[in-house]
Amino acid sequence: MSIAILTGQPVPGSSIEGDLRSLGFDVRVAADGTDAETLLAQVPGDQRVALVDARFVGHPHALRLGLTDPRFPLAAVPGAVTARPAGRQALTRAMARENSADGVGGAVPAAGLADRISDALDADGTDVHRPVLGRLVAAVPEDPQARNEARQAVTAVDDEDVRLKSAVKARDGFFTTFCISPYSRYVARWCARRGLTPNQVTTASLLTALIAASCAATGTRGGFVAAGVLLIASFVLDCADGQLARYSLQYSTLGAWLDATFDRAKEYAFYAGLALGAARGGDDVWALALGAMILQICRHVVDFSFNEANHDATANTSPTAALSDKLDSVGWTVWARRIVVLPIGERWAMIAVLTALTTPRLTFYVLLVGCALAAAYTTAGRVLRSVTRKARRTDRAAQALADLADTGPLVGLQVRFLPGRFRATAPLNAAVGAVMVTLGAWLWGPSWWVVLMAGVYVLLSGEALDHALKGSLDWLVPPLFRAAEYGTVLILAAKSGVNGALPAAFGLVAAVAYHHYDTVYRIRGDAGAPPAWLVRALGGQEGRTLVVAVLAALLTAPQFTVALTALAVVVALLVLAESTRFWVASHLRGAPAVHDEGVPA
Repeated sequence: MSIAILTGQPVPGSSIEGDLRSLGFDVRVAADGTDAETLLAQVPGDQRVALVDARFVGHPHALRLGLTDPRFPLAAVPGAVTARPAGRQALTRAMARENSADGVGGAVPAAGLADRISDALDADGTDVHRPVLGRLVAAVPEDPQARNEARQAVTAVDDEDVRLKSAVKARDGFFTTFCISPYSRYVARWCARRGLTPNQVTTASLLTALIAASCAATGTRGGFVAAGVLLIASFVLDCADGQLARYSLQYSTLGAWLDATFDRAKEYAFYAGLALGAARGGDDVWALALGAMILQICRHVVDFSFNEANHDATANTSPTAALSDKLDSVGWTVWARRIVVLPIGERWAMIAVLTALTTPRLTFYVLLVGCALAAAYTTAGRVLRSVTRKARRTDRAAQALADLADTGPLVGLQVRFLPGRFRATAPLNAAVGAVMVTLGAWLWGPSWWVVLMAGVYVLLSGEALDHALKGSLDWLVPPLFRAAEYGTVLILAAKSGVNGALPAAFGLVAAVAYHHYDTVYRIRGDAGAPPAWLVRALGGQEGRTLVVAVLAALLTAPQFTVALTALAVVVALLVLAESTRFWVASHLRGAPAVHDEGVPA
């Protein structure tokens, strides 16, 4: 339960008590500051508490934004301040000082107490979230005329309209902004009014996408048409879950994880469905499906690594970034640049239309070309920013990149004996190693030559990580490792020449990719990397690459297919079990709520 302490007596005609109760607060009235402190002390420490000036005039949604957002320990709007359990101690200290300073010779007046406590928290250097209210009104009028003017301002602005518009993500792709969000926000409101949670809508989106993939797997024209329609329906729900979270402020750690991981699962499951449908028609496109998945994963890792390397860098300036910001101020360039990176809305729309009207092979061809051009554009831009940027990267950024690298015992053993002095060759070592192992797999197929190349790759991986990744281009190391590992699996499976090898490889890459995505979302949630035992048990990226190369050389093609399948099952069981345990436990422990707006891709 949340407790709102109303400081002072409500003004006749005021709706503040009703507004607070509609937001889920149990309202208690304090006559003065000492009474408010007493009531505050009586509220259990695991509950949210709010101090609200009884003279408050404003929109209910302004109060909702200021008092119910679960992401912030302390928050305030004019006339109200709130504290979650993590911020209760700071609020209690500020209240005690306020009463001690102003209570000499009499009771501390209730009028303006909430704002004085909010100012005291600021003076302490405590981080108090103050939401941007825009057209919403939140005021504490001092006299009847000001109160009347504030009420007129409230009447002039439609609270529900503002709430509905603010549910839409501020920065989104062209297709999502103009073709989905104009009506998906009404879906979100419909869900909110029926008590549905964002996690339930996220799950519905996943189920819809899985049904779409099943329709695509039938291999019939009717199935492909139904798959395209259902994929768009899934995307509408995918937009609605985030809009529902913003509309009702239902943010959670578990919800952010589900939303992020389910997006990946939906898209890659659809790729598999298309490949199965093509196979029913006699066309084997598993290599294209796996290639499309690998390309998309590498794009994501580029995004994640670049952002982690630079988001807390100091002296972070770049003429290229300045030019980019300048271009964003020109209307049409904003949408052109958002379209060219082929974000999820444009990508899913393209896949849905091509699935319904053409063949899986053509769908994958267009998808691969489009994603390759988008990857070239974004990666080139980020490389240019990096080489022109003057920045000092932090130890946290270097650790995040090391965690994203996902290296195991083999590299760990090398790093113990390498000198560890800084060299600017980390991305070069990673790139040379990636080219050697994938090119070797392409030239020789399953053979001991590839095992040799994989061994060299392991050594170069160690060389890349023998120092903290703080170089200007060191963020390229994790995506290069992903390309090397996944590309080797793809090529060796394709070269084996037996049915079932590529689907098995698809399953293995999907399982390992889940582990890599899970690492990203833990880092973004400030939860650190997955436990060291899990990384060691999975062998690290270099260990898995070497194992796959050895299995391909040692086993017959049918045996290699069975081995890939077994590896996929083992990896999936390990990472799913640990990931689910971690995120559910974090949610039950009351981990700070997050809402990840995600990356455009």
